[in-house]
Amino acid sequence: MASPRERNDARKGASFRPKSGAKPQGNPHDKPHSRPRQDRRAGPPGDDWIWGWHAVEAALANPKRDKPQRLVVTPDKARQVEAKFGRKMNFEVADAHQIGLLLPQGAVHQGVALRPAPLEDVDLEAFEARPGAVVLVLDQVTDPQNVGAILRSAAAFGVAGMVLQDRHAPKLTGALAKAAAGAVERVPVARVVNLSRALDDLSKLGWRTVGLAGEADLGLAQALNGEPTVLVMGSEGEGLRRLVAEHCDELAKIPMPGGFESLNVSAAAAIALYEASRPR
Repeated sequence: MASPRERNDARKGASFRPKSGAKPQGNPHDKPHSRPRQDRRAGPPGDDWIWGWHAVEAALANPKRDKPQRLVVTPDKARQVEAKFGRKMNFEVADAHQIGLLLPQGAVHQGVALRPAPLEDVDLEAFEARPGAVVLVLDQVTDPQNVGAILRSAAAFGVAGMVLQDRHAPKLTGALAKAAAGAVERVPVARVVNLSRALDDLSKLGWRTVGLAGEADLGLAQALNGEPTVLVMGSEGEGLRRLVAEHCDELAKIPMPGGFESLNVSAAAAIALYEASRPR
């Protein structure tokens, strides 16, 4: 007769099983695959996970990350992971529903979820102040979807880096990483406690700061001159905070002849980065 501990272990082992017909994984000690276990760490579900193929693929391919803490895939995605990264990649196999239990409700994971090793932040000195270079600063932009979309635009336009607040910005995982579609791995990010002080530090390092403000008189195209430029974006509701705006060398606006009041901050960032990328 099995002991209570053995019965309990058996129940745990049965909580995640591959789809019917999936190739058995065998003894986890013989192969680099094992069955996923339910996550028991503190914090909201999926808080430190990345999901979706493009985001996970980019994280696994990033040499700046250490070995991933966990990788959970469906049988179909297991073959794709092995084809891309080799059979030595360590992962766990589960069906789509079981993977979803590890993540926030409604997460579109595409059969793959990763708990990555942390990605190290960079210092402001890491941003090279060369002609035409752009650094993007976000002032209390807290929506993960918006920050992820902005990161995607930042990667597309080749920005030198992004600056986020230490406390009023989302983690570079979860819905943010999904929206960024791999850009988290390509854009260096610095986190700072005080944005005003960070703008002063960037100024000393050779950067010129332009804050985006709807009430500004100057259009963005006229404010840009080809120098190394810091673009500062405020939140949709409040815009730039007063102290942050006061530490900008120039305030500029995106002209909107249609008369509509404002743009989503991620759309505004894409337009601003396009304008800043034009030769001057």
